[in-house]
Amino acid sequence: MLKLSRVAKHYHATGGGAEVCVLNDLSFDLARGESAAIIGPSGSGKSTLLNIIGTLDRPTAGEVLVDGQDVTRLDDLQLAAFRNRQIGFIFQAHHLLPHCTVLENVLVPTLATKDAAIRNGAVERAQRLLERVGLSPRASHRPGQLSGGERQRVAVVRALINGAKLLLADEPTGALDRASAQNLAQLLLELNREEGVTLVVVTHAPDLAQKMGRVLELQDGKLVNSP
Repeated sequence: MLKLSRVAKHYHATGGGAEVCVLNDLSFDLARGESAAIIGPSGSGKSTLLNIIGTLDRPTAGEVLVDGQDVTRLDDLQLAAFRNRQIGFIFQAHHLLPHCTVLENVLVPTLATKDAAIRNGAVERAQRLLERVGLSPRASHRPGQLSGGERQRVAVVRALINGAKLLLADEPTGALDRASAQNLAQLLLELNREEGVTLVVVTHAPDLAQKMGRVLELQDGKLVNSP
């Protein structure tokens, strides 16, 4: 499902300084339905790697294949369409629209798709997923009426609404209390199995990382542990 080959990311320092290497010669692959945590100290390149996997950023060198498609060869319009259909994102901040209901927030990604089948079945799929995560009674509520854990569950459903095959989460439990964080971690793993999505989580939480099928450790932009 996901294959990285010799991926590197360099930035030119401001003021004409030396080039900064954020990621250096990374290679690994994940099968469909697999789960993995990306760990490492601050500044090791975790979020940059996740952004490259999610096509929000482009590598300086190397190939990134998602479901057999080399996304490094797509132009910006092609990437936007591919991202909307194939990849779901969950961030530490839920980024829900405050004036929209839970159901309306979940349906936002369907507005950008050209796939008629997705649009036509969107409401039913949203309702099914909201029921699955225990939020059916909250479908008409707005984000301000929800707890932090509930808002993150809405963000999870929104990430899956278009049938994403790859689910990326950047510190998804970072803003939650311990109980809510544990519940969200369990939910992500259950949906990983039930929906058959490949799950990649960037986290500083050791307990969350250890729940994943694999742990990929970054240090100074290099992969030092990829069992």
